Amino acid sequence: MAKIVKRGYYLKDEIEFGSQWKDRLNRAGEELYFLLNRGYKLNPSSTFIGNHYMLSERQRLALVRMLASKKQLELRREKELSPPELPKRVVVDGFNTIISLEVALSDSLIIKGMDGTIRDLAGLRGNYRIIDKTTGAIQLILQTLEELNISDALFYLDQPVSNSGRLKNLIIEIAKNYNISVEVEVIYDVDRVLEQKEGVISSDAVILDKCISWFNLNNQIIDRYVQKAWVFELNNALFDNKNP
Repeated sequence: MAKIVKRGYYLKDEIEFGSQWKDRLNRAGEELYFLLNRGYKLNPSSTFIGNHYMLSERQRLALVRMLASKKQLELRREKELSPPELPKRVVVDGFNTIISLEVALSDSLIIKGMDGTIRDLAGLRGNYRIIDKTTGAIQLILQTLEELNISDALFYLDQPVSNSGRLKNLIIEIAKNYNISVEVEVIYDVDRVLEQKEGVISSDAVILDKCISWFNLNNQIIDRYVQKAWVFELNNALFDNKNP
């Protein structure tokens, strides 16, 4: 029997992202959003806000990954594709997409950004290994792409990340069970390649800001197939009337 692994699980998350912290995190997010819309840089601003509200490192990281300026959000919405607008061929930010789904399937914390994308706090930093949730994550990706009538999918995996070759082989093997043509490339500088593409599947903020067009696949997968996922999001209604 395969070892059960809870990707991205931290015991303190149950407290730090629980009901007792919800209001404080919303206030911190509201103030960080205010600063971003006035040209302040994200990282030093999040440090300032985090210190003021006495947030933990994971709470600060969550804010950084959830927040963006109004200008960034508008740009991302303009480039976001709806299902009918999807090209027949998509390009997938492999580790980014798979790891977030592994975290969701592990019943660990995932976060939803103001742009609607699903992100995680797993913090693997180049150290990746295949776990018992990996096959399920890949199956959900391919199943959903097939349902969206995608004919070709090109997965990009970061070469410096450990076990990228093993993950490539697993994706190719699983893809044999789906009516979709799948290629996997293990390369350096995945971000730089995806920044120039259309039909990108990723939640990486830098990629979303620079790519030609993108699709929010993981959010669709979570809504349809992982409805019990532990998703934390800020109350975006608090930000609606905050003009830059």
